[in-house]
Amino acid sequence: MPSPAVTIQSAKGTRKLSAYLDWLQMLSGAALIIFMWTHLCLVSSVIISPSVMNAIAWFFEVTGLVYLVGPGIFLVFLTHFVLAARKIPFVTRQQTAMWDNAKRMHHQDTWLWLVQAGTAMVILIMGAAHMWVVLTDLPITAAKSAARIQGGAWLVFYLVLLPMVELHVGIGFYRIAVKWGFLKRSTRKGFHAKENMLTIILIGIGVVTLLRFLFLPIH
Repeated sequence: MPSPAVTIQSAKGTRKLSAYLDWLQMLSGAALIIFMWTHLCLVSSVIISPSVMNAIAWFFEVTGLVYLVGPGIFLVFLTHFVLAARKIPFVTRQQTAMWDNAKRMHHQDTWLWLVQAGTAMVILIMGAAHMWVVLTDLPITAAKSAARIQGGAWLVFYLVLLPMVELHVGIGFYRIAVKWGFLKRSTRKGFHAKENMLTIILIGIGVVTLLRFLFLPIH
């Protein structure tokens, strides 16, 4: 049987490792938030003109950034999911207990965490599929994106993925600010309202972008 001193030392080591992993989860999450917002802005340049989007894609292609950023983001994406999965209940009994607690407490942040965990499952599968399709069909062009959207099933795919991503990212942004002390309790409500508005705006931009691809001539 281990001595109390060894047990205490082991507990301290476990807490220290958990703290490091939490920091890594926060940093990887912040990196993905920045990437997703930037990605949406770049892709939505097609609303201005397909030529603008093609010029941006050409820049990433000739500089080789697409071959670094693409796989790099995919690695960060998987790392973030693995780190976050430490706290996601996968067992039915745990999920039921978490759901019951959320209903009993009526706590907004608990419900937000449940939404974030749920959207994470969808994003893991659909996001990986999206990245695989795009990265295995380089170079990126407005015509290729339009052809994919006009294919039918992909339009539905992105209409599901878009709100999942923006909800997950928006809630993640809010929870990072809360968890790491960037927000005071008195300012949470106002910040969360602004974050909700930002999420709605970004989803709107994404929908308009999809419509632009849908009606973009590709011949």
